[in-house]
Amino acid sequence: MEKKKKEIIIKAAQELFGRFGFLKTTVQEIASAARIGKATIYYYFKGKEEIFKEVIEKESKILDEKIKETIGKEETPQEKLKAFVLARMKYFNELANIYTALRDEFLTHYAFIEKTREKYLNREIEIVKKILKEGIGQGAFVIHDLKLTSYAIISALKGLEYQWSINAPLPEVERNTSKLIEILFNGIVKR
Repeated sequence: MEKKKKEIIIKAAQELFGRFGFLKTTVQEIASAARIGKATIYYYFKGKEEIFKEVIEKESKILDEKIKETIGKEETPQEKLKAFVLARMKYFNELANIYTALRDEFLTHYAFIEKTREKYLNREIEIVKKILKEGIGQGAFVIHDLKLTSYAIISALKGLEYQWSINAPLPEVERNTSKLIEILFNGIVKR
């Protein structure tokens, strides 16, 4: 029963944070949405920040599972890299709270947000590095600095994700991703 109440609180908070954002959501609203008293919230959590941290951790696990599942369906390193980019964009749209935590500058003063950002950046770099390493092993890629290349790919994605996720429908994001991957694989130099 204890675990179930905590899950109900997290689910209600996830929906409210996703709809109204972290700053505009109150503990009272979370309690109302969860159909429990405000005192019960404080029994399980110290405050709104701790609830948000739990929501972020939950969404982060879901995002990791979805990306891993999507990549696992592909055969070649090129397809895996494309699948990673598409899954990342698609699930960021569905998991608004993790996206907010990773992007919004007004949350930077929360220590757990900074740790979450750093942890997630490192995870993404490792995913890309693993795909690139597989491509090197298969002779599909020639990469001189695996770590730097992985970092550059993730940095490029971070620079594009806001525009793509907010302003573009998924089919357009897929086309843009294909173009980005083509540039990444073939470069811009005439051969």
